[in-house]
Amino acid sequence: MKMIQSLKHFGIILFACFLTTNLSAGNPDRVGSAGASQLLINPWARSSGWGGANIASVNGLESIYGNVAGLAFTEKTELIFSRTSWIADIPINSFGFSQRLNETSVLALAITSISIADIDRTTELLPDGGLGTYSISNTNINLAYSKAFSNSIFGGFVFKSIVEGTSEVTAGGIALDAGIQYVTGNNEHIKFGIALKNVGPTMVFDGDGISFRGNAPDSEYSMTLEQRTDAFELPSLLNIGLSYDLQLLPENHRLTTAGTFTSNSFKNDQYRLGLEYSFKELVMIRGGYVYENEIADGSVDLTGLTAGFTVELPLSGETTFGIDYSMRPSEHFGLLNTIGVRIDL
Repeated sequence: MKMIQSLKHFGIILFACFLTTNLSAGNPDRVGSAGASQLLINPWARSSGWGGANIASVNGLESIYGNVAGLAFTEKTELIFSRTSWIADIPINSFGFSQRLNETSVLALAITSISIADIDRTTELLPDGGLGTYSISNTNINLAYSKAFSNSIFGGFVFKSIVEGTSEVTAGGIALDAGIQYVTGNNEHIKFGIALKNVGPTMVFDGDGISFRGNAPDSEYSMTLEQRTDAFELPSLLNIGLSYDLQLLPENHRLTTAGTFTSNSFKNDQYRLGLEYSFKELVMIRGGYVYENEIADGSVDLTGLTAGFTVELPLSGETTFGIDYSMRPSEHFGLLNTIGVRIDL
């Protein structure tokens, strides 16, 4: 009966995900037309070293970005802080906390912040600046819940609050992620994963920065002109992945391969491949490759090779301290680096 009930849960979640695939159909004609593009940046070091290929096997707190179903594998309590040096040395800071509630459920909170400061103000009459500076900020707050429906089926969702803009113009919105993982095979070495991301209503910019105040033509009176901005959609996508633990190595050694297909609603589809070697789950080395359909020559900054490593240091009792690092080479911007520290209690 438990097996039948588990399959029922899996079928319902799988059917719900595929009902929404029309939201995530690759569409190169709409490249660049979505907003909130920061939602597409993986801020975590361990999973970004995979190139995002580990949708089926990602677990713990980092699952909030890749596939929230993996959050259900959190042992007890996990804390992560990471910092990414992004394009043009833009800093991305992320903090996350997860807590097991009971035998089957885990709750987590993660915050990602991007800040670009000291940008010169310019106008048509003063293109070289001289009007001071301004800053741009993006903040995403993620509240996640994941549950183990059985020993082989895991699912969850993420509620996102999105705020971006300047001190004079801002846009706010909400989005939802959902994901499932299915584990099977001897020693649970085969894993399937599906994750639907960034589904939500449109966003629109508003604020004093889009208004203009000046004198009315042929009049002594001043007037304020309010400008309207177009609403923009979120960059929704669908990930479908598979991972396989190769059972060829001696005990204490693990070699995992993974692949993910990403169907984007506002850009070309992508294919991701990854490989990870682990020794006693204390030292892990990984690499990945991201390929994008019909990508134009010279537009390869966010595709191609990725790599990273993890070192876990056992502390007292079951507590461990981990260091994660990943690198994503960029043709025009050099290495994009992410470093993170984690504590598992």
